[in-house]
This record gives sequence, structure tokens and C-alpha cells, in this order.
Amino acid sequence: MTDDTAATTDTAVDTRPTKIMYVAEATAHGGRDGFVSSLDGQLALQVAMPPALGGDGNGTNPEQLFAAGYSSCFHNALVLVGRRAGFDLTGSTVAAKVGIGPNKQKGYGLAVALSVSLPILDQGIAAKLVDAAHEVCPYSNATRGNIDVTILLG
Repeated sequence: MTDDTAATTDTAVDTRPTKIMYVAEATAHGGRDGFVSSLDGQLALQVAMPPALGGDGNGTNPEQLFAAGYSSCFHNALVLVGRRAGFDLTGSTVAAKVGIGPNKQKGYGLAVALSVSLPILDQGIAAKLVDAAHEVCPYSNATRGNIDVTILLG
């Protein structure tokens, strides 16, 4: 699951897993106007182009799925680092916005904005926990340096 031919530099941090503990499997039929399902049957969704991209919007789309995955993964990382630091994160939430648009290479790119709410914590402590979660979260590690990720603490 890794590309051993990828060039790395001495200053790059290697965030690849040393051991695969779980593998999710899903299949798409019909691309953005079709159906996606997971091998275990837990996911079975109609996929449709959103109206903003010329579709009818009668289904979910890859950007919504990415937003759901990133927000839940980041929130789990946040709870983990909070617990390790001795903080109760009851009532905390993470919302994700995933944008798509053309890039300079005549393809498409993504941008993410995460909105984190830690209502019972001091802003300074909350900011430190968010920074720590951003280092732990697998989605953050996978996207770092590849897409713009903005984290808003409110």
C-alpha cells in the first residue's frame, strides 16, 4: 500500500504506517453518477453530481464522503490527545467543508476547512490540542502538503 519509488527528502516527516491494522474496501459503479458500496455492506450509497457542478444532487458525492471521513477522524484524534492530556472534551465537535475546483494543471483539486468547537476549554489549551490532533490524525497526515487545510477554532 506504499509507493517505494516515491522520492523523499531528509527533512520530510515519514507518516506512512509501520503496520496496517485495518483495511476498508469500497467499490464505485458509475463514477459521480452511480453507486458506492463497502465490501462489508455497511456503506451503500447513491452518488450524484452536486447541482453546483451541473448534476441533480440526488445522492451523496465524494466531497461529502471526504468531509464526513475527515471530520470524524480528526475528532477522534482530538479526543485521543485530549484524553492523553487529561481533558474532558464532552460537547466538542468537528465540522468539515471540502471544496473542489480547477487547478493550474488543468485538473481538479480540493481544499478543506475544519471548524473545531471545544466549548469547555480555554482557547490556549484548545489551540494546543487542535495542533496535536492535526499531527496525529491520519487524514491530516495524508493531506499535509497536498491540499490546503484550514483549521478554525471557535
